[in-house]
Amino acid sequence: MIKENDTAAKYTLLICTLASFLAPFMGSALNLALVDIQQDLNGNQMLLNWLVASFLLASAPLMLIFGRLGDMRGRRDLFIAGLASFGVAALACALAPSIYWLLFCRVVQGMGAAMMFSTGMAILTAAFPPEKRGHVLGINAAAVYSGLALGPVLGGFLTHWLGWRSIFFAMALVAIPAAFGALARLPNDRRKLAYQEFDKSGAVVIAMSLVLLMYGASTLNTNPISPWLAGAGLAGMALFWVVEKKAAHPILNISVFSGNTVFIFSNLAALLNYCATFAVNFLMSLYLLTVRGLDSQHAGMLMLVQPVLMTAVSPLAGKLSDRFPPQIISSVGMGMTAIGTFLLTYLSADTSDTVVIGLFILLGTGFGLFASPNNNAIMSSVEKSLYGVASSSMGTMRMVGQAISMAIVAFIFARDLGPVKVGPEVAPQLLISTHTAFYVFCALCVLGIFASFARGRQA
Repeated sequence: MIKENDTAAKYTLLICTLASFLAPFMGSALNLALVDIQQDLNGNQMLLNWLVASFLLASAPLMLIFGRLGDMRGRRDLFIAGLASFGVAALACALAPSIYWLLFCRVVQGMGAAMMFSTGMAILTAAFPPEKRGHVLGINAAAVYSGLALGPVLGGFLTHWLGWRSIFFAMALVAIPAAFGALARLPNDRRKLAYQEFDKSGAVVIAMSLVLLMYGASTLNTNPISPWLAGAGLAGMALFWVVEKKAAHPILNISVFSGNTVFIFSNLAALLNYCATFAVNFLMSLYLLTVRGLDSQHAGMLMLVQPVLMTAVSPLAGKLSDRFPPQIISSVGMGMTAIGTFLLTYLSADTSDTVVIGLFILLGTGFGLFASPNNNAIMSSVEKSLYGVASSSMGTMRMVGQAISMAIVAFIFARDLGPVKVGPEVAPQLLISTHTAFYVFCALCVLGIFASFARGRQA
């Protein structure tokens, strides 16, 4: 069957991979443009932080909702709507007359990204047979890492020569034509499960819970009620479990997933991995620029090593997971990441570039070995009718893990450094705080190894 539809499958892979590239590229490129945006639109530091945070807060709470809608009504239309929304919002960002307009458009981009991420992996999984699934998911993961790698390089180039608006224009020029390509090439999977009602109560509970949890966790040190908000978010997650068990047609079918150890522990491993790794680049950039005193170009070239390794290793790891148990490959990757984060605790002001490059190679290889086999395990652990929910669960773990990772760093920095401006004068204290964060991340990776092994084999 797949041979007859080989061309359609290749177009599906191309379009889904391109979509997976866009959001990571946008996020990493935007980091280098924040100063220019601040100067051009007269924004303050808090609003600039919200340009990044609002995207996550708009994406994560909608992942499971869009995933379920895709399973019920068809994933193709949601995916195309998300890709088009992302592109049109990018165009609107490029034309933004104020920081508040830009902030609103970033929220729309986050919603579009939620549509893409919750359906894209499901579309890819359905387009290829199980024996090729790991390979194509590895290619898809490589696209994410390519976006992270090229974002600082191309984003810095565009901002320097053409201004920050050119980043958004470039995204619009890619995303909008890609949406038309998806409309023409992706197979129509429109469906209607007339006997099933959409679980509105579950949708409201999970969306509100994730917003409260992520916002509360990311503002623990700036808002006195944030711990209460995060606690309310956790309580909401428990309520969501109760609501879903009673719902006739739940967003997340607890009865189906409760005995699925592969699905549960693979998602847990993904959450722990993102909690432990997302803030590593942030910390390493501060280390290289502040503790080592390197210029941005020198630091950028060193940091490019890690995502390049991730891009190269992911397709190979995905292919290996088609032949060998994914939990073994993912666990090895998580183990390498644990070793890497532990070794980062030995960084000093005198650490050589050679050692830093070696650590980036170790971390990049570990990240690359973990992601695509873990994704393969998740998608292979459910039946086809649940691909959307499985795909969106991975996106939710990613977004929540990223928020928690940055919250851990913010908490440690607030405790150790207080409200001081980060600069060379606080480099010794910054290094101590960075070491503390890496110890925490190493412990999370060790827990992730156990979660990865505990899943066992999928049937």
